[in-house]
Amino acid sequence: MALDHAFFEEMEARIPKGKVRTRFAPSPTGYMHVGNLRTALYTWLIARHNHGTFILRIEDTDQGRLVEGATDVIYRTMLQCGLTHDEGPDVGGPVGPYIQSERRGLYGKYAHLLVEKGAAYYCFCEKTEEDSGSFDRTADPCRDLSPETVQANLDAGRPYVIRQRIPQEGTTTFRDVSFGDITVENKTLDDQVLLKRDGLPTYNFANVVDDHLMGITHVVRGSEYLSSAPKYNLLYEAFGWDIPTYVHCSPVMRDQHNKMSKRHGDPSYEDLIAGGYLTPAVLNYVALLGWAPKGERSEQEIFSLSELVDAFEIAGISKSPAIFDMAKLDYFNATYLRALSPAEFAQAAEPYIRETVKNPAIDIASVAALLQARCEKLTDIPEKVDFFDQAPDYGVEFFTNKKSKTNPEVCKEMLEAAIPALEALTDWTQDSIHDCLIALAESLGVKNATLMWPVRIAAAGKLVTPGGAVEICHILGREETLRRLRAGYGKLTA
Repeated sequence: MALDHAFFEEMEARIPKGKVRTRFAPSPTGYMHVGNLRTALYTWLIARHNHGTFILRIEDTDQGRLVEGATDVIYRTMLQCGLTHDEGPDVGGPVGPYIQSERRGLYGKYAHLLVEKGAAYYCFCEKTEEDSGSFDRTADPCRDLSPETVQANLDAGRPYVIRQRIPQEGTTTFRDVSFGDITVENKTLDDQVLLKRDGLPTYNFANVVDDHLMGITHVVRGSEYLSSAPKYNLLYEAFGWDIPTYVHCSPVMRDQHNKMSKRHGDPSYEDLIAGGYLTPAVLNYVALLGWAPKGERSEQEIFSLSELVDAFEIAGISKSPAIFDMAKLDYFNATYLRALSPAEFAQAAEPYIRETVKNPAIDIASVAALLQARCEKLTDIPEKVDFFDQAPDYGVEFFTNKKSKTNPEVCKEMLEAAIPALEALTDWTQDSIHDCLIALAESLGVKNATLMWPVRIAAAGKLVTPGGAVEICHILGREETLRRLRAGYGKLTA
């Protein structure tokens, strides 16, 4: 087929030059898993650190795997994470369209250009859609068909794919930031399909064409694509295009032997947020899964997004797999929760508090103040505060505590004294409750803990609470506190 070479010249003229350009190119096949989020983050950081351009491209050519609503998940996740893109389907740009299915007409032209250059060929064999290393090019009669035979087949309307013509001898070397120079023998590479029978490109071909036409200077992807990199290089060389900087990232692992996988129960980004983790904490932790800061920041663990932009160097990316440690993420999340202002924490915590605290008289801010230093994730909250609405049923054994030197008999005496003392308070404030109980303990000749333990147990009905007796009594209010203390005394006298 005759090619319009002016078209290719026009496409080349569109390509922005002179600055770093990166892309995140997800397929809309469902959730945003942790590995995808890390790729997006690293790609965004490279662009921002170098004052470059970050592009969002939607790769939807694999129509059989598309999931309805998945594109919305991508947009929503990027927005929540603050990973804003400069070019993309929703904002436009000079090298659009930014959805692969809308670029369908491009790929055939470039595949035929490769045929013209001798770097690809028509394959008319049946069952030729497979793009796998099992393809035996030496057994493929189409590789060496004469131009006349090829044209006759085309004229006859025979269906075909276009395959890459890999050199049968020699080696191909590519360089990766993390893995260094890697050389492979060409004979080990298969003549991969570039253009399928339906005219749609394969993933490997579309990526190369789009990355070049969008001026991508740095390609960030998983190390599972290392084996494909030589074929990418051969395509770039065949077209006469500059090869981008490759940044292959080793996988995120659930343990020493297994990759993270949604089907094995490992969480996606949305799962983590639903699990009570803060987005900044997740981003901070994910950034350190395979990257380490250098220089004066080498010991730093907690990074804001702006600090990551400043510190991020691709030389810090490791080729070793990273293990996703939920306990470590809990630590990061707890650190971020502690760093929130009281008002910010109360706002974040309110929906979780209200899961179990329905009483509108309970002050959310006061409850939140008890929680901020006592939870690792927001989903810890409901079970910690469920006693505010209704005291749980508990046994008298709760009143026994060796450290506080209490037992049911001691606690009966303590509550017998505490109830009238608290009844006498005219001002129900945290300070007044505190002063009353401290003075009472002194008058009884007991340690503060000996009095506070039974008051707290009776007020909350739980061994572990986010706050002490004073705080809980204040939040519950005068009448509810006294009602619960009398009920506790009743248990001890029954």
